[in-house]
Amino acid sequence: MLSEELKAAVDRPVFAVVATIQPDGSCQQSVVWITRDGEDLLFSTTIGRRKERNLRRDPRVNVLINPAEAPYTYAEVRGTATLTTEGGQELIDALSHKYTGKDYAEFNPASKDDAERVVVRITARKVVGAL
Repeated sequence: MLSEELKAAVDRPVFAVVATIQPDGSCQQSVVWITRDGEDLLFSTTIGRRKERNLRRDPRVNVLINPAEAPYTYAEVRGTATLTTEGGQELIDALSHKYTGKDYAEFNPASKDDAERVVVRITARKVVGAL
C-alpha cells in the first residue's frame, strides 16, 4: 500500500505529523520521528503521553509525511495503531541514530526520567497524496 516514493521518504530522516483523536473528538497532533517495518509505519512515545492514551482508547490514526526538500508533496497515511512496550527502547535508539547520529540518552539526557517507551505500529488503511 505504501508507494516506493513514500517508503524512500520514510527511510530518510523525514519528520511526520501524527494525528490522534482526543476524548472529546477533537484532533491532537504531534511531530514525530518515524521509520517503517515493511508496509507498517513505526514511531515511539512513552506511556502516559496524550497520543499514547488517545491511541489506546481509539486506535484510529493519521500520519502526514511532508518532506522538507519537496514541500508541495506529501502523503497522508490513514490507519490503525497497535501499541507495545516490547522493543520500545531499541526503537527510540534506532530513531535517534537515524535523526541525530546519537543514542537517545546522549541526544536527550533528560530521557532518563521518561516513562517506559512504547512502539506504535501503524497499519495503513488508505494512503492519499503525491508521494
